[in-house]
Amino acid sequence: MNTAFRAVLSPCIGVCKLDDDGLCEGCLRTTSEIARWSQMNDDERLRLMETVLPGRERARQALDLRLPERDRLRRALYPLDAVPVGAGWNHDELVDLLPPGPLAQAAVLAGLVPRAQGTQVLLTRRTDGLRHHGGQVSFPGGRMEPSDADAVAAALRESREEIALLPSQVMPLGFLDPFTTVSGFRVMPVVAVIDPDYVPTPEPNEVADVFEVPLEYLLSPDNLRRVEVDYRGRRRAVLEYNWPGQRIWGATASILFNLRQRLEGLA
Repeated sequence: MNTAFRAVLSPCIGVCKLDDDGLCEGCLRTTSEIARWSQMNDDERLRLMETVLPGRERARQALDLRLPERDRLRRALYPLDAVPVGAGWNHDELVDLLPPGPLAQAAVLAGLVPRAQGTQVLLTRRTDGLRHHGGQVSFPGGRMEPSDADAVAAALRESREEIALLPSQVMPLGFLDPFTTVSGFRVMPVVAVIDPDYVPTPEPNEVADVFEVPLEYLLSPDNLRRVEVDYRGRRRAVLEYNWPGQRIWGATASILFNLRQRLEGLA
């Protein structure tokens, strides 16, 4: 009884103003979470109040000042209350390659980890035996489900399922531009800060490895190259990083390229 009663109480404290990250300054909820409050069941409300919101508060206090790129990212990203619309920024390049029908919606978590040696980007390598994208380097994430409130919720759910990353260990910052894949997905990248104390536990049926690459390396134009490949009877260019021991290419490399472009656009 007491748990259910606590779950239905709103965390609103009357300070209804959004901060620069699109979170309410009073309760730390997104506009989507505020709008969905009355439709949530008790378990969803309790999880939000006892896990997600306290995690955001801890992340704000512990991580906010530890990410050197924080201010630049805040200006470069779409805020959490302004989800970008439309097809992917690369959609026109793929119109003759896409499967018929509407694009499926997906979300990935582009996680940044503050380290003493510099900010790192968290990446995974898919298990070799997967039907789709086996052995490829990717961000944690996947298809949005009807139960997901929004792209942030989908990215956090997938990250928890794939690598045991808890919502309390993540502070979302904003969105990059959506990206279209040749397999027919519109991918929404969610950029977030990850607690450096997080210890990855990959789900072996989906993820073979979790590793980090310096953000500085991924933002350097000298480390990204264009590779020509044959795909369905035509030549097309894909992006690729030559990180030792890992091939970072395709959609993942393109999303990182978009991050670089948006940061460069601030100059």
